[in-house]
Amino acid sequence: MAPLRNKVLILFAHPSPRRSQVVVPMARVAEWVPGVTLVDLYADYPNLDIDVDAEQARLREHGTLIFLHPMYWYSTPAMLKEWQDLVLEHGFAYGEGGGALAGKTFFSACTTGAGGDAFGPGGYNNFTVRQLLVPLEQMAALCGMRYLPPFVLHGSRTARARGVVEAHLEVWEDLLEALVHDRLDLELAQQADRLDPARRRLIAEG
Repeated sequence: MAPLRNKVLILFAHPSPRRSQVVVPMARVAEWVPGVTLVDLYADYPNLDIDVDAEQARLREHGTLIFLHPMYWYSTPAMLKEWQDLVLEHGFAYGEGGGALAGKTFFSACTTGAGGDAFGPGGYNNFTVRQLLVPLEQMAALCGMRYLPPFVLHGSRTARARGVVEAHLEVWEDLLEALVHDRLDLELAQQADRLDPARRRLIAEG
């Protein structure tokens, strides 16, 4: 097996995991990929009492950060916002004396209940998922991180009935392994509206 080049930290947040058809299986896959650390924020912090020092230490140890979540009201679940508010402090993540995250890679891996035709011009949600997640993109910019477009599965409520879950999980596992072994074309990925390694040649053989 090729040596690990980049450790990946996944912050998993799902307020209703028993209802999940896609995000929870994605978390289970991630647990088995060498070089990936999965943190279940709702399980670790049921009272929202986030250990800031521990979370900052995790960030220092990893080269890539991923938020894994369902989209809730065009954003992340509340736990991830609480994590941002407390962990990404001035003097650590940005500002004078900050810069702990500079040069690291960040993106959101998420699902939407609505189908893909609901997003973008003409759709009833008006905007693409990348546009809706602009606050995360600006978070990454302020912290000096490399931002990649979201890795998205639309129509999660019917995903299992449509038979698309297994294929999505295979692409997800390939993506994580590519990140760990530094085989993802980051420059090409940044240009896309969504991270879609299954359709674009973003992953180098190795």
